[in-house]
Amino acid sequence: MIAEGRNAVKEVVASEKTVDKVIIENGLRDAASRELIALIKESGVKFSYADKAVLDKMSASKKHQGFIAVLSEFTYSELEDVIADCVATNRPIVVLDGVEDPHNLGSIIRSCECGGVSGIVIGKHRQAPVSDTVMRISEGSASHVKIARVTNVNAAVKEIKDNNIFVFSLEVGGESIYKTDLTGKVALVAGGEDTGVNALTKKLSDGVISIPMLGKINSLNVSVATGIAVFEALRQRIK
Repeated sequence: MIAEGRNAVKEVVASEKTVDKVIIENGLRDAASRELIALIKESGVKFSYADKAVLDKMSASKKHQGFIAVLSEFTYSELEDVIADCVATNRPIVVLDGVEDPHNLGSIIRSCECGGVSGIVIGKHRQAPVSDTVMRISEGSASHVKIARVTNVNAAVKEIKDNNIFVFSLEVGGESIYKTDLTGKVALVAGGEDTGVNALTKKLSDGVISIPMLGKINSLNVSVATGIAVFEALRQRIK
């Protein structure tokens, strides 16, 4: 697994995730690159230099900016740890029910990390895992947020509810998110790109909430909708 690009490499080097090695393109002289190289050296992470062609071959996007970090396999958190963080801090949990596009997952992780969630819960089936693409789109923020991967999302929702955490599904036709109290212990469930939140998951939820819209198209990309919900929860906490 790799993280590529200055921002992503900077974040994984600064995190507690295991970085096996950083490969740096020969001849980088710009200020941003020099600053990152200094950080890498200071961190004690192993690194080496290589020609651009070597990094191009390793990179899926060809947007590595001269830096690729080779990572150990992504280490997922335990669901219990995500729940414990929510109980202790009142920060929300985000549950993803079938988000299959790695670009959407990467964007959601980035929004969740910026919005200060307790963690993210994803399923093992019909769900994109954390991958090179996810790491790149998240700009390395996947290294800073707890992500639990579970066999059964509905079982995870039940366990979350058992810890007195209110569960809200994000779906069209629910109560306005702006009229919903998100200041307590809450979990926000977002569904897949084509299917939305599973019917059983909605039934298990304590409520269904929606983002009011005025346009003719009454749906948002799942990463956009999740970001809005996360930051509405943050807004309510800091108002």
